[in-house]
Amino acid sequence: MPDEYNLKGRIHSTESFGTVDGPGVRFVVFFQGCPMRCLYCHNPDTWTSGEGKEMTAEELLKEYKRNEVFYRSGGITATGGEPLMQLPFLTELFAAAKKESIHTCLDTSGIMYRAEKQQEYEKLFQVLDLVLLDFKHSSEEEHKKLTAQSQRHILEFAGALEKAGIPMVVRHVVVPGITDSPEHLTRLGRLIGKFRNLKGLEVLPYHTMGAVKYKNLGMEYPLEGLENLKPEKAKEARALILEGIRQVRTAGK
Repeated sequence: MPDEYNLKGRIHSTESFGTVDGPGVRFVVFFQGCPMRCLYCHNPDTWTSGEGKEMTAEELLKEYKRNEVFYRSGGITATGGEPLMQLPFLTELFAAAKKESIHTCLDTSGIMYRAEKQQEYEKLFQVLDLVLLDFKHSSEEEHKKLTAQSQRHILEFAGALEKAGIPMVVRHVVVPGITDSPEHLTRLGRLIGKFRNLKGLEVLPYHTMGAVKYKNLGMEYPLEGLENLKPEKAKEARALILEGIRQVRTAGK
């Protein structure tokens, strides 16, 4: 590992055989720290900055190489928490990975993007193969209620990815009574359909598996009593989002 890779990141944990965070089997790195407070978050233990284990890119890639044979069709994914809170280290990690011809994938909300830091983001974009972008809500007002943050910078980040030509897969969690209305879902499709780098859509049903973490942390679970979304409802939601994408792309022809 070259000497220039000497930054340390705050890492919550790693997963050796991830199959839902990008193509193929992947080494998944969970970054510590997140400014979002999504009501349905299942990783509240990643919120607080300054916690987690300090690790270098070299140390993480050593873990990757232990099972490298399984990652031939996969690669490394940075998730969290919010990896963009540690932009310099994230860039260094992915730069080290690209030196080894490793496919890089970023799972992010995009919330940390700022146009005035575009030069820093350009460095990341040079070593970034794919983005899984979490769109929380189609309405600015409802987005703030759901996450305690504006969606403005998320849209700006999506635009920056489009300009850089980086493929983007949109992820959306369908939560009963919050993100499951036909109006919202169709509007979301129209919102994301304008981005020409959109290469995929993952619609995820809300689940309660994270509730136990809140209990263990001594925290109140915001959606206590809300039941899991049935898989067929997620399929219906996906169809509505796709209809919104079709509408905006047909209108743009």
